[in-house]
Amino acid sequence: MKIKFLGAAKSVTGSMHILECKEKKILIDCGLFQGRRDESNSKNRNFPFDPRSLERVVLSHAHMDHSGNLPNLVKNGYQNSIYSTFATRDLCVVMLKDSAHIQEKDAEYLNKEKTRQGLPSIEPLYDMNDVERSLSLFRGIGYRKGFYVTAEVKLTFFDAGHILGSALSIFDISENGKNVRLAYIVDLGRKNMPILKDPERIDNIDFMIIESTYGNRLHDDLPCTDEKLAKVVNDTISKGGKIIVPAFSLDRTQDIVYCLNRLQDARKIPRIKVFVDSPLSVNVTEIFKLHPECFDEETNQIIASNENPFGLKDIRYITDVEESKKLNHFNEPCIIISASGMCESGRILHHLKNNIEDPKNTIMVVGFMAKDTLGRKIVERQERVKIFGEEYRLRARVEVLDAFSAHADRKELLEYVNQTKNSLKGVFVVHGEEEQSQALADGIKDLGIQNVIVPDLGQEVTI
Repeated sequence: MKIKFLGAAKSVTGSMHILECKEKKILIDCGLFQGRRDESNSKNRNFPFDPRSLERVVLSHAHMDHSGNLPNLVKNGYQNSIYSTFATRDLCVVMLKDSAHIQEKDAEYLNKEKTRQGLPSIEPLYDMNDVERSLSLFRGIGYRKGFYVTAEVKLTFFDAGHILGSALSIFDISENGKNVRLAYIVDLGRKNMPILKDPERIDNIDFMIIESTYGNRLHDDLPCTDEKLAKVVNDTISKGGKIIVPAFSLDRTQDIVYCLNRLQDARKIPRIKVFVDSPLSVNVTEIFKLHPECFDEETNQIIASNENPFGLKDIRYITDVEESKKLNHFNEPCIIISASGMCESGRILHHLKNNIEDPKNTIMVVGFMAKDTLGRKIVERQERVKIFGEEYRLRARVEVLDAFSAHADRKELLEYVNQTKNSLKGVFVVHGEEEQSQALADGIKDLGIQNVIVPDLGQEVTI
């Protein structure tokens, strides 16, 4: 049995790994790499393997850095099944279509400037036809329902508590008379977060592939974050400004709306107009309502009492482009939540362009921003940033609320490893910038587990 690490090794985006058993290759995740435009374009277009050589694809969850390159995989010849949970399958229907739409629109916008400069035009990574072909290959599997993806490999999904439908992928592998249990713990959610159930505990793991996004960092407690959120809202309102929230359409937007609803009910913030400016967020919120099997007890009780946990008195979900443009001229204090979460594409770029230079406004960051993304530059409070190729001064206030992150922090990751350390023969640390991955690896070794590897991109390990 071999594992080859082809994405999110000593980095955060572009998750992609190959599990090989009896010469049959299973691709685990097929995510988009996000960062510098030219580097991202090259990595996303060129697979380091022949897609036609794959036996199966297993998808852990619907975030774009895990699922977003599936249509390109199919475009390049993959024709077999893609296994995911039912909620992940439903989310990918809207998310992959939205990805193709954004790529087409961004290419159209950028090509206007390239034509003016006499430069070659660019093409989207994939189109809607590629998305439709990839969606036809999805096969839904319920949590805790073991399923043989090949004759030697049994796959079981457990709830990761990360986003709606996210799964801890457990591979029970039989090869040459030996049985091995491999756990893919990428990404791992957190306990006691709103809406979703806590991550499930898995025992008797032989080898683990684990994320390290926050491998050397700790989150604030959620009650403290509620207070911080209230303070950001109240301070910005007092200045007559807007709060711009770059947020993933999946999970993060729903979490923010849920918490704003709670703060308004507790009268910790005043009624304020909230705009969710993302067609994808609207569609994702509707899919949330279809999957109560993923909700925690508190959320299901709210739904049972005929309340909408994703509704606010003054919330408005925007899908129309012209309605989105009108927000540029909206002069009252308000909250604008828009995708994408790392500020690399989509409508958030237009809202940042129109609001980033006004010191009355606040840019509120509620999730991880990968290296070299516009979101990271804002978090670092760089004096000048480029949006659509033009330079803008960062004069708006920047507030970072990491506790909204759906990723486990260092303490939570180490606790998860520790609960099964007696059976562990090896741990592979991925999905984190190098210093975060190495710090987590050192922490795991301190638990008494010595076979801990932070793989390089392209490294292959034989088990």
